[in-house]
Amino acid sequence: MRNEEPKIKLSASKMHSKSASSTLYSQISNVKGQGSKPTTNDQRPTTIKEGALFVADAHYPHHGDEFLRLLQSLDAEKITTPQLFLMGDIFDLLFGYGYYTPTLYPEAIGLLNKLSEKIEIIYLEGNHDFTLKKIFPNINVIPRTRQPLIMRTREKRVALSHGDRYGAGWGYDLFSLLLRSPVIYLGKPWEKRIIDAQMRRLSQKKICHKMENFESKAARILSYYPEDIDWVIEGHFHQAKRIGRYISLPALACQKELGIVRKGKIEFVSLTKLMDDGEVKKGGKER
Repeated sequence: MRNEEPKIKLSASKMHSKSASSTLYSQISNVKGQGSKPTTNDQRPTTIKEGALFVADAHYPHHGDEFLRLLQSLDAEKITTPQLFLMGDIFDLLFGYGYYTPTLYPEAIGLLNKLSEKIEIIYLEGNHDFTLKKIFPNINVIPRTRQPLIMRTREKRVALSHGDRYGAGWGYDLFSLLLRSPVIYLGKPWEKRIIDAQMRRLSQKKICHKMENFESKAARILSYYPEDIDWVIEGHFHQAKRIGRYISLPALACQKELGIVRKGKIEFVSLTKLMDDGEVKKGGKER
């Protein structure tokens, strides 16, 4: 989901950019030379594997059942992959404090937990799905505060983020912090009523559209990253575009596509084609 970005001064943006770059350099040094191995929620994965799938912005269940179909196909091994990246806003509303939102998606949550026993799953929390560790104990959950996640392909250094980490402004940062605090949880008497109302609103929201001047937005985000990050891969914006080293993933809710790593490159492929192919081997169009 695209956030409304408060106006901020360029000088402040530059200061934040330098701080972000310093943090990224520290993360990159920790990644260099490490191999891939199974992870838990306390370990940061380091290697993006050949055949990895990237799913962003499914906004399940209000914008189609593609995400559930994907999970069912993975469970039945009609589609195979060694690694599954969930890039945030997978569910239209899901959070770990309170009791109610997990009861809205029993099949999808059950399948994800089942799949996590045989597939490496990395879940980068978005602005619709957060505080997820208790819901997905075997999935490597990366909250907003730990994004971007710095990883590697065979030849590339890659920064992964949902897409609302940098360039959003201090107002959005404060809102995100408050939203993730259990202090705002009102308790069982009010929870269901409030969430049901929010779900009705979300079900009517139009989320698929082309952003004007998206190149400028991408350039601003890239300004937060050092030059030796080869790719910045994000969801959030629903654009399915590649602009230099910035990759805006397709939204499963909008373009009905996923990202796939093939021969060390990121390709976009429709879920229909992926299911027809049966496994992650060929097809798709590089962006």
